[in-house]
Amino acid sequence: MGSKKKKKSSIENSLKQAILEVFKKNNNHPLNYKQVCAVLDIRDTFTRNLVSDILVDLKNNTILKETDRGKYCMSEVKSAYLTGRLELTAKGSAFLICEESEEDIFIAPRFVRTALNGDIVKVRLLAKRQGAKPEAEVIEIIKRTKTEYVGIIQLSKNFAFLIPDDNRMPVDIFIPLSELNGAKNGQKVIVQMTGWAKGATNPEGKVLEVLGEPGQHEAEMHAILAEYGLPYRFPEKVEKAAEKLDVSITEHEIVNRKDFRVTPTFTIDPLDAKDFDDALSIKKLENGNYEIGVHIADVTHYVTPESIIEKEAQERATSVYLVDRVVPMLPENLSNYACSLRPNEDKYTFSAVFELDENANIKKEWFGKTVIHSNRRFTYEEAQVIIENKEGEYAEEILLLDKLAKKLRAKRFKNGSIAFDKVEVKFTIDKEGKPTGVYWKEMKDANKLIEEFMLLANKKVAELIAKPEPGVKKPKRTFVFRIHDSPNPEKLRIFNSFVSKLGYKMNLKNNLEIARSFNTLLEEVSGKTEQNLVEQLAIRTMAKAIYSTKNVGHYGLAFDYYTHFTSPIRRYPDMMVHRLLQYYLQNGQSVDSAVYEKLCKHASEMEKIASDAERASIKYKQVEYMSDKIGKEFEGVISGVTEWGLFVEILENKCEGMIRLRDLDDDYYVFDEENYQVVGKRHKNIYRMGDTVMVMVKKADLTRKQLDFVLLT
Repeated sequence: MGSKKKKKSSIENSLKQAILEVFKKNNNHPLNYKQVCAVLDIRDTFTRNLVSDILVDLKNNTILKETDRGKYCMSEVKSAYLTGRLELTAKGSAFLICEESEEDIFIAPRFVRTALNGDIVKVRLLAKRQGAKPEAEVIEIIKRTKTEYVGIIQLSKNFAFLIPDDNRMPVDIFIPLSELNGAKNGQKVIVQMTGWAKGATNPEGKVLEVLGEPGQHEAEMHAILAEYGLPYRFPEKVEKAAEKLDVSITEHEIVNRKDFRVTPTFTIDPLDAKDFDDALSIKKLENGNYEIGVHIADVTHYVTPESIIEKEAQERATSVYLVDRVVPMLPENLSNYACSLRPNEDKYTFSAVFELDENANIKKEWFGKTVIHSNRRFTYEEAQVIIENKEGEYAEEILLLDKLAKKLRAKRFKNGSIAFDKVEVKFTIDKEGKPTGVYWKEMKDANKLIEEFMLLANKKVAELIAKPEPGVKKPKRTFVFRIHDSPNPEKLRIFNSFVSKLGYKMNLKNNLEIARSFNTLLEEVSGKTEQNLVEQLAIRTMAKAIYSTKNVGHYGLAFDYYTHFTSPIRRYPDMMVHRLLQYYLQNGQSVDSAVYEKLCKHASEMEKIASDAERASIKYKQVEYMSDKIGKEFEGVISGVTEWGLFVEILENKCEGMIRLRDLDDDYYVFDEENYQVVGKRHKNIYRMGDTVMVMVKKADLTRKQLDFVLLT
């Protein structure tokens, strides 16, 4: 048996070399297995099948590439030089992220040189060891993507340094005394890096702005925005341009729009909202059906292409929601006044109007420019009281919308939509910005009512543009989609393995069964100590939703076509969708996809940055809230496990801190990544995600936004 395997292996190796020679001698023209066999004069079925298998194997190992189905040629010899974006780790090593390589390329700390996190760099690949992952060294910094840093000024007699807040900035920045801009020792500032002299240990910089004293609320919030490269004010010329806009409602414009001003219409938004993107109208028709209008602020009526306001919105791409404020995408004159669908005011809107029957089946749909008059502004809490008590102003309309929304929601889940109703952490903050309490918001029926009709509008707008219709020749048109790919199978396997240890089962047979399993799981963990943990892990298992002109559908919602149409005051992609929709409704030809794909990529990147900034502001307030609780004991749940420590979320306030492994002195603990746990080498004690533990608050580091805990049990 062993000799047969050895013989087959020998034949395969010889064949492999012969096949590669065929491609080299054939000027690397694409060939299929029959053509390769003809060149090698192979006629027997066994060897011909072996050639076919070897071709696939060579493709899987990237030695060959498949140019067409079943046709192969040699992969291009990779250059010793690559260009990409650098991702620096806290340990000083880095990874190069580039399109030319399928895997990230490791760069050891000594080979990072003076490159910093996010820089676009050129690297030289190092000699690759057998079976090892590729490594490289930085040889050129093509572009510094970040030149402004936030931190604390450390002043001495002859010079100063900025101690950066960013833990991925590995060096301090040298500041000549002439470049302090009035900054005093210990103050929080923004510094611009001006250069890095050859051979110097530190880069040089100058103070751009003094934010204030560390710990001051305004200084810290501005510091977070600056840290992520986000603006906290509009350029004066943008503000002035917004103020000069004609925001009047004119009869000349109204005649070109469908008039909904006499139809009962209202908004339902958070208590502290100022920018009302969307309103709902409802009217019972003579045939017994209901006309539901989803009316969205017509931002692009005021913001025109190539205008200074447009360019600013395009660059920002999104509003940013910190723990205590909104940094809007559009100037206040537009976001809070002209475009905001405020009550008792006529407003221009772009609408998706649906005729629904009693069972929420769509009988007709219409899309176009409208004018509305909102009769009432409801908060979510006010609408919820009406839904629960079944009485109040516009109760009949709200209860009807709630009934239809619940039917739409039930259909969505039946089709495989996943129910992620994440708990949102909020703080009560005093006049000085200090957090005095923690609470969390949950999705109730009023929130779900609005969500369901927004989802419907987004889905139907995308279908109108891109979904084929039987018997109708629909041209292929560039559009902006909100896409969400299916989960990585390996991530799913690991997630399933973990929840099974908690006693839960999942069916991974197909996408529909996976979605149903997620929903069942989320229902089963609801109200249990592991709820937040399982929800977090489930979200991490999912792909990230992004914007793209290349539609792959939205896995989480189980929609084949989906876009963002409903929030143009706070999202630039929605503005793009409004313009494209209007253009195609007027029979416009398809636009350049490359232009829109670039805008989609930027919007996706800015969305992530805004989300990271929001999390940083929440984390800061959590640490600040806990800073007077040093030495106090709390019950918590292990919410994360890493090679250097255990993250623990306190149950009563959802503040998260870390127990460092080096502080667990009863044993030497090893990180078991696949099982989300650490295991003691000697005593075999196990701490895993989801375990309930008692902790004591050891330290609250506001600068690094970190809480340190000591394990008590």
